[in-house]
Amino acid sequence: MMHYENPHYHPDRGHNGHHKRRRGRKRRPYRPSPRDWVSGVLVVDKPAGMTSHQVVQEIRRGTGIRRAGHTGTLDPRASGVLVILLGPAVRLSEWVASSDKRYLATIRLGEVRDTYDAEGRVLETHPWEHITEERLREILKSFEGEIEQVPPAYSAVRVQGKRAYDLAREGKPVDLKPRKIKVYKLDLLEWEPPDLVVDVHCSSGTYVRSLAHDLGQKLGTGAYLLGLRRTQSGRFTLRDAVPLSRLQQAFLEGDWYRFVLPAADALPPDWPTVTLDSDQVEKVRHGHRVPAPEPYEPGQLVRALSEQGDLVAVMQYVPETGELQPKKVFLPS
Repeated sequence: MMHYENPHYHPDRGHNGHHKRRRGRKRRPYRPSPRDWVSGVLVVDKPAGMTSHQVVQEIRRGTGIRRAGHTGTLDPRASGVLVILLGPAVRLSEWVASSDKRYLATIRLGEVRDTYDAEGRVLETHPWEHITEERLREILKSFEGEIEQVPPAYSAVRVQGKRAYDLAREGKPVDLKPRKIKVYKLDLLEWEPPDLVVDVHCSSGTYVRSLAHDLGQKLGTGAYLLGLRRTQSGRFTLRDAVPLSRLQQAFLEGDWYRFVLPAADALPPDWPTVTLDSDQVEKVRHGHRVPAPEPYEPGQLVRALSEQGDLVAVMQYVPETGELQPKKVFLPS
Protein backbone atom coordinates (compact mmCIF):
# COMPACT_ATOMS: atom_id res chain seq x y z
CA MET A 1 0.00 0.00 0.00
CA MET A 2 1.29 3.40 -0.92
CA HIS A 3 1.67 5.97 1.83
CA TYR A 4 -0.98 8.30 0.45
CA GLU A 5 -3.48 5.44 0.41
CA ASN A 6 -3.31 4.92 4.19
CA PRO A 7 -5.76 7.32 5.91
CA HIS A 8 -3.67 7.14 9.11
CA TYR A 9 -0.42 8.06 7.41
CA HIS A 10 1.27 11.35 8.32
CA PRO A 11 4.81 12.44 7.38
CA ASP A 12 5.73 12.57 11.09
CA ARG A 13 3.96 9.29 11.92
CA GLY A 14 4.13 5.64 10.98
CA HIS A 15 1.36 3.70 9.22
CA ASN A 16 -0.34 2.97 12.54
CA GLY A 17 -0.80 6.70 13.22
CA HIS A 18 1.72 6.86 16.09
CA HIS A 19 4.37 9.56 16.13
CA LYS A 20 7.83 8.55 14.90
CA ARG A 21 10.87 9.73 16.81
CA ARG A 22 13.21 11.72 14.64
CA ARG A 23 16.75 10.77 15.44
CA GLY A 24 19.33 13.46 15.83
CA ARG A 25 16.79 16.30 15.98
CA LYS A 26 17.38 18.59 18.94
CA ARG A 27 14.82 20.84 20.54
CA ARG A 28 15.45 24.50 19.85
CA PRO A 29 16.87 26.36 22.84
CA TYR A 30 14.44 28.76 24.54
CA ARG A 31 15.13 32.34 23.58
CA PRO A 32 13.45 34.78 25.96
CA SER A 33 11.42 37.60 24.52
CA PRO A 34 12.48 41.15 25.49
CA ARG A 35 9.22 41.25 27.45
CA ASP A 36 10.60 38.58 29.79
CA TRP A 37 13.21 41.04 31.01
CA VAL A 38 10.83 43.93 31.72
CA SER A 39 10.78 44.82 35.40
CA GLY A 40 9.13 48.04 36.41
CA VAL A 41 6.02 49.98 37.29
CA LEU A 42 2.96 51.09 35.35
CA VAL A 43 0.91 53.76 37.10
CA VAL A 44 -2.59 53.61 35.67
CA ASP A 45 -5.42 56.10 36.03
CA LYS A 46 -8.15 53.50 36.52
CA PRO A 47 -11.56 54.42 35.14
CA ALA A 48 -14.66 53.95 37.26
CA GLY A 49 -16.63 50.83 36.44
CA MET A 50 -13.71 48.39 36.26
CA THR A 51 -12.28 46.20 38.98
CA SER A 52 -8.58 46.41 39.76
CA HIS A 53 -8.22 42.80 38.58
CA GLN A 54 -9.77 43.65 35.22
CA VAL A 55 -7.19 46.42 34.75
CA VAL A 56 -4.38 43.96 35.53
CA GLN A 57 -5.84 41.56 32.94
CA GLU A 58 -5.80 44.36 30.35
CA ILE A 59 -2.14 45.04 31.16
CA ARG A 60 -1.24 41.35 30.86
CA ARG A 61 -2.96 41.06 27.49
CA GLY A 62 -1.50 44.29 26.14
CA THR A 63 2.10 43.75 27.25
CA GLY A 64 2.28 39.97 26.94
CA ILE A 65 3.72 39.89 30.48
CA ARG A 66 1.97 37.31 32.61
CA ARG A 67 3.70 38.32 35.82
CA ALA A 68 1.85 41.50 36.76
CA GLY A 69 -0.15 42.59 39.78
CA HIS A 70 -1.67 45.64 41.44
CA THR A 71 -0.58 46.90 44.84
CA GLY A 72 -3.87 47.80 46.47
CA THR A 73 -7.44 47.22 45.36
CA LEU A 74 -9.44 50.20 44.17
CA ASP A 75 -13.22 49.73 44.32
CA PRO A 76 -14.93 49.31 40.93
CA ARG A 77 -16.86 52.57 41.41
CA ALA A 78 -13.65 54.46 42.23
CA SER A 79 -11.16 55.92 39.78
CA GLY A 80 -7.58 57.11 40.01
CA VAL A 81 -4.10 55.89 40.79
CA LEU A 82 -3.57 52.13 40.52
CA VAL A 83 0.06 51.01 40.77
CA ILE A 84 0.86 47.87 38.78
CA LEU A 85 4.16 46.01 39.11
CA LEU A 86 5.59 44.13 36.13
CA GLY A 87 7.95 41.16 35.96
CA PRO A 88 10.38 40.62 38.85
CA ALA A 89 9.20 43.94 40.35
CA VAL A 90 6.06 42.16 41.62
CA ARG A 91 8.25 41.03 44.53
CA LEU A 92 8.24 44.64 45.75
CA SER A 93 4.52 44.39 46.48
CA GLU A 94 4.89 44.00 50.26
CA TRP A 95 6.46 47.47 50.50
CA VAL A 96 4.38 49.21 47.84
CA ALA A 97 0.99 47.89 49.00
CA SER A 98 1.57 49.15 52.55
CA SER A 99 2.23 52.74 51.46
CA ASP A 100 -0.04 55.63 52.39
CA LYS A 101 -2.92 56.68 50.14
CA ARG A 102 -4.72 59.90 49.28
CA TYR A 103 -8.26 60.34 47.97
CA LEU A 104 -10.83 62.89 46.90
CA ALA A 105 -14.05 61.65 48.48
CA THR A 106 -17.54 62.98 47.77
CA ILE A 107 -19.88 62.24 50.69
CA ARG A 108 -23.64 62.78 50.85
CA LEU A 109 -25.43 63.40 54.15
CA GLY A 110 -28.99 62.33 55.00
CA GLU A 111 -29.03 58.57 54.40
CA VAL A 112 -27.56 55.38 55.87
CA ARG A 113 -26.92 52.66 53.26
CA ASP A 114 -26.00 49.04 53.85
CA THR A 115 -22.92 49.12 51.59
CA TYR A 116 -21.87 52.59 52.82
CA ASP A 117 -21.86 53.79 49.19
CA ALA A 118 -24.31 54.83 46.45
CA GLU A 119 -24.94 51.25 45.30
CA GLY A 120 -26.40 50.22 48.62
CA ARG A 121 -29.94 49.88 49.91
CA VAL A 122 -31.25 52.81 51.96
CA LEU A 123 -31.70 51.77 55.59
CA GLU A 124 -32.45 55.13 57.24
CA THR A 125 -33.04 58.76 56.30
CA HIS A 126 -32.33 61.78 58.53
CA PRO A 127 -32.54 65.57 58.27
CA TRP A 128 -29.26 67.28 57.44
CA GLU A 129 -30.31 70.91 56.90
CA HIS A 130 -29.10 72.00 60.37
CA ILE A 131 -25.46 71.00 59.70
CA THR A 132 -23.10 73.97 59.35
CA GLU A 133 -19.67 74.10 57.74
CA GLU A 134 -18.16 74.84 61.15
CA ARG A 135 -19.75 71.70 62.60
CA LEU A 136 -18.51 69.64 59.66
CA ARG A 137 -14.92 70.80 60.10
CA GLU A 138 -15.08 70.07 63.81
CA ILE A 139 -16.28 66.49 63.30
CA LEU A 140 -13.83 65.83 60.46
CA LYS A 141 -11.00 66.92 62.74
CA SER A 142 -12.03 64.29 65.31
CA PHE A 143 -11.17 61.50 62.84
CA GLU A 144 -7.56 62.59 62.40
CA GLY A 145 -4.81 60.57 64.07
CA GLU A 146 -4.69 56.87 64.93
CA ILE A 147 -8.21 55.54 65.19
CA GLU A 148 -10.05 52.22 65.18
CA GLN A 149 -12.21 51.50 62.16
CA VAL A 150 -14.64 48.67 61.40
CA PRO A 151 -14.56 47.66 57.71
CA PRO A 152 -17.86 47.68 55.82
CA ALA A 153 -19.90 44.47 55.88
CA TYR A 154 -19.78 44.59 52.08
CA SER A 155 -16.00 44.27 51.80
CA ALA A 156 -13.46 41.64 50.77
CA VAL A 157 -12.34 40.99 54.35
CA ARG A 158 -12.38 37.26 55.13
CA VAL A 159 -14.61 35.96 57.92
CA GLN A 160 -14.19 32.28 58.74
CA GLY A 161 -12.82 31.60 55.28
CA LYS A 162 -15.52 33.51 53.39
CA ARG A 163 -15.60 37.04 51.98
CA ALA A 164 -17.63 39.41 54.13
CA TYR A 165 -19.64 40.62 51.13
CA ASP A 166 -20.72 37.05 50.34
CA LEU A 167 -22.08 36.63 53.86
CA ALA A 168 -23.79 40.03 53.70
CA ARG A 169 -25.47 39.20 50.39
CA GLU A 170 -26.75 35.95 51.89
CA GLY A 171 -28.33 37.95 54.71
CA LYS A 172 -26.03 36.45 57.32
CA PRO A 173 -24.63 38.54 60.20
CA VAL A 174 -21.11 39.85 59.57
CA ASP A 175 -19.03 40.43 62.69
CA LEU A 176 -15.91 42.36 61.70
CA LYS A 177 -13.33 43.39 64.25
CA PRO A 178 -12.10 46.98 64.38
CA ARG A 179 -8.60 47.63 63.08
CA LYS A 180 -6.20 50.47 63.72
CA ILE A 181 -5.62 52.93 60.90
CA LYS A 182 -4.06 56.38 60.63
CA VAL A 183 -5.78 59.39 59.16
CA TYR A 184 -3.19 62.07 58.60
CA LYS A 185 -5.53 64.71 57.21
CA LEU A 186 -9.22 65.22 56.47
CA ASP A 187 -9.60 68.56 54.71
CA LEU A 188 -13.01 69.90 53.70
CA LEU A 189 -12.64 71.23 50.14
CA GLU A 190 -16.27 71.85 49.19
CA TRP A 191 -19.57 72.04 51.05
CA GLU A 192 -22.66 72.12 48.84
CA PRO A 193 -25.37 70.67 51.13
CA PRO A 194 -26.02 67.82 51.39
CA ASP A 195 -22.73 66.95 49.62
CA LEU A 196 -19.18 67.58 50.74
CA VAL A 197 -15.83 66.90 49.08
CA VAL A 198 -12.98 65.85 51.37
CA ASP A 199 -9.26 65.40 50.78
CA VAL A 200 -8.37 62.19 52.66
CA HIS A 201 -4.72 61.34 53.46
CA CYS A 202 -4.59 57.99 55.26
CA SER A 203 -2.69 54.78 55.88
CA SER A 204 -3.06 51.67 53.77
CA GLY A 205 -6.05 49.57 54.79
CA THR A 206 -8.34 52.55 55.41
CA TYR A 207 -11.89 52.18 54.11
CA VAL A 208 -13.10 55.60 52.96
CA ARG A 209 -16.63 54.16 52.84
CA SER A 210 -16.39 53.50 56.57
CA LEU A 211 -15.10 57.03 57.17
CA ALA A 212 -18.15 58.39 55.34
CA HIS A 213 -20.53 56.16 57.32
CA ASP A 214 -18.88 56.99 60.65
CA LEU A 215 -19.00 60.71 59.84
CA GLY A 216 -22.75 60.40 59.32
CA GLN A 217 -23.12 58.57 62.64
CA LYS A 218 -21.28 61.31 64.51
CA LEU A 219 -23.27 64.05 62.82
CA GLY A 220 -26.54 62.19 63.45
CA THR A 221 -27.52 62.62 59.81
CA GLY A 222 -26.30 59.40 58.27
CA ALA A 223 -23.93 59.58 55.30
CA TYR A 224 -22.59 57.47 52.47
CA LEU A 225 -19.79 57.66 49.92
CA LEU A 226 -21.05 59.13 46.67
CA GLY A 227 -17.80 59.15 44.69
CA LEU A 228 -14.11 58.35 45.16
CA ARG A 229 -10.93 59.19 43.27
CA ARG A 230 -7.51 58.03 44.45
CA THR A 231 -5.06 60.86 43.85
CA GLN A 232 -1.93 59.27 45.34
CA SER A 233 -0.54 55.85 46.23
CA GLY A 234 2.82 55.95 47.97
CA ARG A 235 5.05 58.28 45.98
CA PHE A 236 2.92 58.06 42.82
CA THR A 237 0.30 60.72 42.05
CA LEU A 238 -2.13 61.40 39.21
CA ARG A 239 0.71 63.25 37.47
CA ASP A 240 2.49 59.90 37.08
CA ALA A 241 -0.64 58.05 35.98
CA VAL A 242 -1.53 57.11 32.41
CA PRO A 243 -5.22 56.79 31.50
CA LEU A 244 -6.05 53.18 30.72
CA SER A 245 -7.44 54.20 27.32
CA ARG A 246 -4.07 55.78 26.42
CA LEU A 247 -2.25 52.62 27.47
CA GLN A 248 -4.57 50.47 25.37
CA GLN A 249 -3.74 52.64 22.36
CA ALA A 250 -0.02 52.28 23.16
CA PHE A 251 -0.41 48.48 23.19
CA LEU A 252 -1.74 48.66 19.62
CA GLU A 253 1.02 51.04 18.55
CA GLY A 254 3.73 49.01 20.29
CA ASP A 255 5.23 51.92 22.27
CA TRP A 256 3.86 51.07 25.74
CA TYR A 257 7.41 50.59 27.06
CA ARG A 258 7.81 54.37 27.40
CA PHE A 259 5.26 54.42 30.21
CA VAL A 260 7.14 51.88 32.33
CA LEU A 261 8.88 53.48 35.32
CA PRO A 262 11.99 52.00 37.01
CA ALA A 263 11.26 49.38 39.67
CA ALA A 264 13.31 51.32 42.22
CA ASP A 265 10.82 54.21 41.97
CA ALA A 266 8.19 52.06 43.67
CA LEU A 267 10.12 51.83 46.94
CA PRO A 268 9.56 54.31 49.80
CA PRO A 269 11.33 57.61 49.06
CA ASP A 270 12.86 57.78 52.56
CA TRP A 271 14.91 54.61 52.01
CA PRO A 272 18.64 55.22 51.46
CA THR A 273 20.06 54.41 48.03
CA VAL A 274 23.45 52.79 47.42
CA THR A 275 25.18 52.23 44.08
CA LEU A 276 27.10 48.97 43.64
CA ASP A 277 30.08 48.50 41.35
CA SER A 278 30.24 45.47 39.05
CA ASP A 279 32.14 43.33 41.58
CA GLN A 280 29.61 44.10 44.31
CA VAL A 281 26.73 43.34 41.94
CA GLU A 282 28.17 39.87 41.38
CA LYS A 283 28.49 39.30 45.13
CA VAL A 284 24.93 40.40 45.76
CA ARG A 285 23.69 38.30 42.85
CA HIS A 286 24.88 35.23 44.76
CA GLY A 287 23.50 36.37 48.11
CA HIS A 288 26.72 37.72 49.66
CA ARG A 289 26.99 40.79 51.87
CA VAL A 290 28.80 43.97 50.85
CA PRO A 291 30.19 46.79 53.04
CA ALA A 292 27.75 49.63 53.77
CA PRO A 293 29.00 53.05 52.58
CA GLU A 294 27.93 54.56 55.91
CA PRO A 295 26.21 53.42 59.12
CA TYR A 296 22.41 53.25 59.17
CA GLU A 297 19.80 52.46 61.77
CA PRO A 298 19.79 48.75 62.73
CA GLY A 299 17.68 46.81 60.24
CA GLN A 300 17.35 49.77 57.86
CA LEU A 301 16.22 48.70 54.38
CA VAL A 302 18.21 50.09 51.46
CA ARG A 303 17.66 50.12 47.69
CA ALA A 304 20.78 48.91 45.89
CA LEU A 305 21.27 50.03 42.28
CA SER A 306 23.79 49.13 39.61
CA GLU A 307 25.99 51.81 38.07
CA GLN A 308 23.45 51.85 35.21
CA GLY A 309 20.65 52.70 37.65
CA ASP A 310 18.88 49.32 37.60
CA LEU A 311 17.46 47.86 40.82
CA VAL A 312 19.80 45.08 41.95
CA ALA A 313 18.36 44.27 45.37
CA VAL A 314 16.60 45.37 48.51
CA MET A 315 19.20 45.07 51.27
CA GLN A 316 19.18 45.31 55.05
CA TYR A 317 21.81 46.96 57.23
CA VAL A 318 23.61 44.68 59.71
CA PRO A 319 25.10 46.97 62.39
CA GLU A 320 27.30 44.27 63.97
CA THR A 321 29.45 44.01 60.83
CA GLY A 322 28.64 47.31 59.10
CA GLU A 323 27.45 45.38 56.04
CA LEU A 324 24.39 45.20 53.81
CA GLN A 325 22.66 41.82 53.61
CA PRO A 326 20.63 41.02 50.45
CA LYS A 327 16.96 40.60 51.36
CA LYS A 328 15.50 40.32 47.87
CA VAL A 329 17.65 40.13 44.72
CA PHE A 330 16.24 41.11 41.32
CA LEU A 331 18.94 39.58 39.15
CA PRO A 332 19.18 36.00 37.87
CA SER A 333 21.55 33.96 40.05
